[in-house]
Amino acid sequence: MQVGDPFTEKRLLEASLELMGSGAVISIQDMGAAGLTCSAVEMGDKGGLGIRLNLDMVPQREAAMTAYEMMLSESQERMLMVLKPEKEAEARAIFEKWDLDFAIVGETIPEDRFLILHGNQVMADLPLSKLSSNAPEYDRPWVETPPAAPLDDVPAIAPIEALRALIGSPTYAHKAWVWEQYDSQVGGDTVVRPGLPAGVVRVHGTGKALAFTSDVTPRYVKANPQQGGRQAVAEAYRNLTAVGALPLATTDNLNFGNPEKPEIMGQFVGALKGIGEACIALDMPIVSGNVSLYNETDGQPILPTPTIGAVGILKSLDEVIAGQPAAGDLAVVIGETRGHLGQSALLAEAFGIEAGDAPFVDLAAEKAHGDFIRANRKAFAACTDLGDGGLALAAFEMAEGAGLGLTLETAEIATLFGEDQARYLVAVAPAALDALQAAAQAAGVPLAIMGQFGGDAVRMGSDAAALADLSALYRGAFAAAVE
Repeated sequence: MQVGDPFTEKRLLEASLELMGSGAVISIQDMGAAGLTCSAVEMGDKGGLGIRLNLDMVPQREAAMTAYEMMLSESQERMLMVLKPEKEAEARAIFEKWDLDFAIVGETIPEDRFLILHGNQVMADLPLSKLSSNAPEYDRPWVETPPAAPLDDVPAIAPIEALRALIGSPTYAHKAWVWEQYDSQVGGDTVVRPGLPAGVVRVHGTGKALAFTSDVTPRYVKANPQQGGRQAVAEAYRNLTAVGALPLATTDNLNFGNPEKPEIMGQFVGALKGIGEACIALDMPIVSGNVSLYNETDGQPILPTPTIGAVGILKSLDEVIAGQPAAGDLAVVIGETRGHLGQSALLAEAFGIEAGDAPFVDLAAEKAHGDFIRANRKAFAACTDLGDGGLALAAFEMAEGAGLGLTLETAEIATLFGEDQARYLVAVAPAALDALQAAAQAAGVPLAIMGQFGGDAVRMGSDAAALADLSALYRGAFAAAVE
């Protein structure tokens, strides 16, 4: 795994923007998967040209690297660009000003060739178009993913014990141990810090801000690839909505096992169908992405993991939803709670059970409820979507972040930990409740009062525990697991 250098990356971005402003750039592309190979081939193909590379000129961190190593290296903080020849000196000066490597490593050629030279030897010479636009297309055999094993009776568990099982696991524990090791305030533009459903940063020179998130639940995709694909997009949509942003677009990161196995290819096909349906219904087109296949160890594939990254926009900082609940605020759920426990975080963490179908994703409800949240953002102080862990985990995270206790009236495990989709939790001052209820009724959006924030304990029905004890577990579990 490459270790990223955020500060070098920042200098590279600034130098690239300055270079583009100079008019020197004809074409530019980042170096990601397969490094120089992929970026050079894609760039040449876009222009209908060939590429000649001289690897002797490529900046290297280690001596005696082979052509194979250089062409496939995925070192970070690199860009490949085609420049106007007469602007070479100006381009070099810009990169030297930013203390970055700059090297002319090749040129475009009219012939349809991808020519790689190293040490005065031709290491590769083949038609460039065959590697990109004219590359062979596979129509691999695939089979539908069979239905997941039915969910039997859920083992009995007390609500607080169930909550402890989640917040004490590395997956759902507080992640400050990770993000506190990095400067999340670079440039002073961070509006919403790590810990909420999405991050928000200012856009210089405008009154606007951008929100970013990424999400996927591999358990869902394994159980039902199509619903899992829909859910990944829908949850990204909700994450952006929960901070007040209008979702704009997505990027997909499709991680699967060996596609030559029909069952794995079936997961891939099903997930893409679901992603496509959700992107269309929620008006979040995919504008970029990548694919990582053949992810197996000893013949066992990873869980199908089509991660969805998404970006949204806020027309002004006044639209940001980033407050915290106050003592006395009501815990209100927007959306319908049915108590779906199939493939839930509770079953996986507390009992090691992965059974039942993934939750159904009603895309019309997702759109309607998201629109309602954004339209009524002034009616509540805080908002989060309900995903893994359901109401109980979301409410605890919201309360704990504000240093408050919490009372949820029900002790019903399915109601507390069910993972029904298209739902949000909002903190509403009692005086604002009537107006929000009237707005929900007019919009045809389900609304339910589930409890109240405040005190120094977490209560679910008659079960209770001290907030301080639960907070210590929540904030220490991840560090304990990795250290």
